[in-house]
Amino acid sequence: MTKKSEILLIYTGGTIGMVKDYKSNALKAFNFDHLYKKIPELKQLDCTIEVISFEIPIDSSNINVKYWVDILEIIEEYYPKKDGFVVLTGSDTMSYTSSAISFMIENLKKPVIFTGSQLPIGDLRTDAKENLITAIQIASARKNNNEAVVTEVGLYFEYKLYRANRTTKINAEQFEAFTSANYPPIAESGVHLKFNSSFLLKSDLNKKTLFRKKLNENIVILKLFPGITKQVVEGVLEIYNLKGVVLETYGSGNAPTEKWFIELLKTAIDKGIYIVDVTQCIGGSVIFGQYETSTALKRIGLINGKNITTESAIAKLMYLLGERIDKSNFKTQFENSLRGEMN
Repeated sequence: MTKKSEILLIYTGGTIGMVKDYKSNALKAFNFDHLYKKIPELKQLDCTIEVISFEIPIDSSNINVKYWVDILEIIEEYYPKKDGFVVLTGSDTMSYTSSAISFMIENLKKPVIFTGSQLPIGDLRTDAKENLITAIQIASARKNNNEAVVTEVGLYFEYKLYRANRTTKINAEQFEAFTSANYPPIAESGVHLKFNSSFLLKSDLNKKTLFRKKLNENIVILKLFPGITKQVVEGVLEIYNLKGVVLETYGSGNAPTEKWFIELLKTAIDKGIYIVDVTQCIGGSVIFGQYETSTALKRIGLINGKNITTESAIAKLMYLLGERIDKSNFKTQFENSLRGEMN
């Protein structure tokens, strides 16, 4: 007889953990100790659920590296005892948080599924129940040999499971809040829950799972726009102790060819600052040299972000800087896929 999957539910904060007090019309925190009472459908799943909640729920706008480490340490503590994890966070920064966790766990062999909702769990038209139920079902899914179906960090929202570090939030009002423009869903929920096996990451069962907690926050996003001035670019690149820049360029990695712009970037690179070229477009990839406007960027040593999302680029840059990758190897490490985050 196959034993039930043991799932740990981690609530950090966010809309999904709120219920409406119909007397006052105010929102208040949901008591996850009463999870089965509020969502009795969970009893139909072939798993047992343990819940850990942050003592003080964190609004997703206030999430930072400290809380990423807190989430990771909970997963690390329970990793030997649990078969899967579901992490509830606010949707506004979920792509950032889930991307970070994907890099912070090396050789992951169990599902870590992020989800949340656009409406509180107690709202009449809420998306919270479906998102939560299916995320738990995904985390508890096993193959015939009892191995986990999903062995990566995923983000489940509105009938689709995405690779977390491929996602971007695109809508603040629709239930379909996320997209993964450069990688297909790894599972879809309809009448049946269907896993797209060929798109799932394959884990190496012979390698030890490692938890990496050192992230370097000394980075910045610099988004180009027509008319950006030398003073602005110079001001950003001269930030004290700056270690890395995610440069959001146009189209397939294009940028101004003005001499001052290229020279400022080169000076920063020569000082040891890593600059990653990512596209502002939701879909598509950076392709150095496709147009003359990206040739100079390649020549001076910018890192090619290919089709990585900005959210994932931020997480990957923090992770690699925290790991103190040797300068001679840093560019190669970033330009290769570590957790399925780029093609």
